[in-house]
Amino acid sequence: MENDDLPVGQILSRREALKLLGVSSAAFLAACVPGASDVIETAGVSTQATSAPTTGALPACVVRPEVTEGPYYVDEDLERMDIRSDPSTGEVKEGALLTLTFNVSQISNGSCSPLEGAKVEIWHCDAAGVYSDVSDPGFDTTGQKFLRGYQVTDANGQATFITIYPGWYSSRAVHIHFKIHNDTSDRSAVFTSQLFFDDSLSDQVFTQEPYASKGQRDTLNSTDRIYAEQLLLAVTPAGEGYAATFNIGLQMA
Repeated sequence: MENDDLPVGQILSRREALKLLGVSSAAFLAACVPGASDVIETAGVSTQATSAPTTGALPACVVRPEVTEGPYYVDEDLERMDIRSDPSTGEVKEGALLTLTFNVSQISNGSCSPLEGAKVEIWHCDAAGVYSDVSDPGFDTTGQKFLRGYQVTDANGQATFITIYPGWYSSRAVHIHFKIHNDTSDRSAVFTSQLFFDDSLSDQVFTQEPYASKGQRDTLNSTDRIYAEQLLLAVTPAGEGYAATFNIGLQMA
């Protein structure tokens, strides 16, 4: 697993971002979540990701970075909310419970609205750093489909998954891969990126089994070549595990 994915895209200036999003400078600065001096990062492709709307008249127009899908993507076409198990055996992967919710919006004419019917797909490694349905020098899980699946956003643009806190493998920080597919009658768009976790929280989770037996990880967010702060999840305790919500919007060209 030494050769994982690389970042794609470019850094946009504020003027370029304003032109892309089609909002005035005043509206943009009033609505943005980061400070006015923050650099805005984007994929530079026809489908762009931004944060979902906040309350009030103005949309939040924070552009998020896109990164490549990595070497372990498999198109399983597996629709389910709970992705912890392997469908063929029913075996459930052990780990700290994580409920992950996506709030997906569409940006049009400077405003945000819930995007219904989008396919949100996620995949990630287990507590030992292993992905399902791939052949790798360190493992062969061909035919297994644990920790993979998709949900379709509802009328509120929401899709929720039940999974486990991901483990780690050499050269990468802790992360979850995701794709958002939005197919319409005249075009098809896909946004691909990754979600990251606070290092201090990961340190805490990894003191527990089954994570602890893997030992000390070698890559933090600060040394990961793909990590972007705008992709960092805000994770909170929830019942016997954790919960996180990720707000993201799509602007169609």
